[in-house]
Amino acid sequence: MTNSIEFKGNDKLLFGIILGVLAFWLFAQTTLNINVDMAKDLGMDASMMNIAVSITALFSGIFIVVFGGLADKVGRVKIIRIGFYFSIIGSLLVGLTPVGNAAEAVLITGRIFQGLSAAAIMPASLALVKAYWEGKERQRAISLWSMGSWGGSGFAALFGGLMVSVGWRWIFFGAAAVSVIGLILIKGTPESKAIGKEHKKTDHAGIITFMLAMIALQILMTSGAHLGFTSVAGIVLIAATLLFSILFYYIEKGKNYAFIDFKLFKNMIFTGATISNFLLNGTAGILIVSLILLQVGGNLSAQEAGMLTLGYAIAIVLFIRMGEKMLQRFGARKPMIWGSLIVGVSIILLMFTNVMTDTYKILAIIAYTLFGVGLAFYATPSTDAALSNLPEDQAGAGSGIYKMASSLGAAFGVAVSAGIFAAFNAGDNIQWLEGVLTFVGRQDNVVVREAATIGLGVNLMMIVMAILIILITIPKSAGKTND
Repeated sequence: MTNSIEFKGNDKLLFGIILGVLAFWLFAQTTLNINVDMAKDLGMDASMMNIAVSITALFSGIFIVVFGGLADKVGRVKIIRIGFYFSIIGSLLVGLTPVGNAAEAVLITGRIFQGLSAAAIMPASLALVKAYWEGKERQRAISLWSMGSWGGSGFAALFGGLMVSVGWRWIFFGAAAVSVIGLILIKGTPESKAIGKEHKKTDHAGIITFMLAMIALQILMTSGAHLGFTSVAGIVLIAATLLFSILFYYIEKGKNYAFIDFKLFKNMIFTGATISNFLLNGTAGILIVSLILLQVGGNLSAQEAGMLTLGYAIAIVLFIRMGEKMLQRFGARKPMIWGSLIVGVSIILLMFTNVMTDTYKILAIIAYTLFGVGLAFYATPSTDAALSNLPEDQAGAGSGIYKMASSLGAAFGVAVSAGIFAAFNAGDNIQWLEGVLTFVGRQDNVVVREAATIGLGVNLMMIVMAILIILITIPKSAGKTND
C-alpha cells in the first residue's frame, strides 16, 4: 500500500521518470561502444577501461535492492530525486575526466555514481508508477517506462557512435542536462511511501561483504590476465573474493533481515528464472567484444560500428510485446528457450571472425537484430516465471533479487568477455585457432580476430548453461493461464 494522496500520474511526471531511465540506459551505456575512443583520448589501458565500462552495472546491481527498500521507507520521490543528483554528479565527472594520472580515479568514480543513480531511479520510479497510475493508464505508463529501459539499451551503441563525432564528453554533459530536466519535471510530485507493513532493518554487514566480494571478483575477471593470476595482486583478489563470499553467506544465513534472502532459492522456478536471467544479460559481453573488433580489427569508426546495431534497437522494441503474447499462449518455458536459442544463433554468427570485413558487417547486422529478438522473446516470460510463483510476502524481495541479477549479469558478462578478449589479444598463444579457421583477408589483425572468437565463445557457453537451467527448473506448465 502507499500513502493515500489524491493524486493521479500525468505525462509531465511520466516523462521526467523516463528521462531518469534514459540517463542510464541510453547515455551511460554508450561506453560499450565508445570505450575505444575514450581510452585513446584519456591514455588509459584496456583493462582499466573495461573496469570503468562494467562497474556501473555492478554498482547498479548491488544497490538496487537497497534503494528499493529505502524508497518504500523514506519516499519514492525523494529517492528518485537523489538518483538524479547522482546522475548529474557521475555524468559531469565522466565528461570532465582529465587526461593523465587522475583519469582512472575520476572516470571510475563518475561511473560508480552513474550506477548508483540507476539503482535509485529504477525501483523507485516503478513503485511510483504503481502508486499513481491505475488500470490501462498504468499499463501505458509501464510500457513507456519499459521502452525507455529496453529501447535505451538498444539504441545506446548507435547513439554513442553518432555522438562520438561531436566528442564523447558531450554524451555525458547531455546526460547531466537530461537529469536536470528530469528533476524539474518531477518537482511538485506528492511523496509516496509504503505503509501498512513493517519496515525491514538495513543489513549493513550483508551489503558491505557482498559489495567487497563482487568488486574483488569484477577486478579479478577484468584485469586478472593483465595482473597475473599467480602474482601477489592476483592472489590477493582471489583470496578477497573467496573470503568475503564466505563471510557474506554466513552473515546472511538464517537472518531475518537479510540483504539476499536465500530461502527464496528453495523455489526452483524462481531460481531457474533468476540464474538464466543473469546469464542472458551476461551475453551483453558480445556487444563490447564485437564492437571493439569492428573498430580495432576492421578499422570502422565508433559511428560506423554503432550503426550496425540499429537492428538490435528496433527488434527489442518491436518484439518485446510478442514475448508477452507467447507467454499467454505457450507458458514461460518455450519462449524462454526460444529466446535463448535465438541469442545463441546471433553469437555463433558473430564468431565467424575469419571472414572479410564487409562480410562480417553483414553477419553483424543480422546477429545484432537476432540478439534483440531473442532478448525480447525471453524478457517477459522470464520475469513472469520468476515472480508469479512466489508468495505475496516474498514478491518484493524476489523482484529486487531478479532485477539485481539483470544488472550483475550485464556487469560480469561485459567484464569476463572484455577481460578474456584483452588477455588473448595481448599475445599469440591461440595460434591453434588458425588450424580450425582459415582467416581470409588481412593477416595483421588475425590475433585480434582470434581473441574475439574466444571472447564470444564464452558468451555461447553462457547460453548453453541458461538453456540447460531452463529445461531443468522451469516446468511446461509455468506461466500458462487456465483459459
